[in-house]
Amino acid sequence: MLVSVHHPRYKALRAALVALRNTAQLTQMQLAQRLEVGQSFVSKIERGDAYVDVMLFVDWCMACGVNPAQALEQVVNQTPDSMGLSRR
Repeated sequence: MLVSVHHPRYKALRAALVALRNTAQLTQMQLAQRLEVGQSFVSKIERGDAYVDVMLFVDWCMACGVNPAQALEQVVNQTPDSMGLSRR
């Protein structure tokens, strides 16, 4: 169970979100406009000062032109092995 935004798996999720934004060549401001939130909220997510819920993840991916299911699969596939966790 994740109890902190600083958990290694959560850090991997944030890194993936930053990579999605950068690959889409969006600034934090541009992404914030697409998400209809403030730039500071995008910054808080990327810094680990706020949690990402599933709907935000979906919206973030869509705003970056990425299929959310594929993006989530990449995050899931990269984190268990590096975290010593088994898939159930």
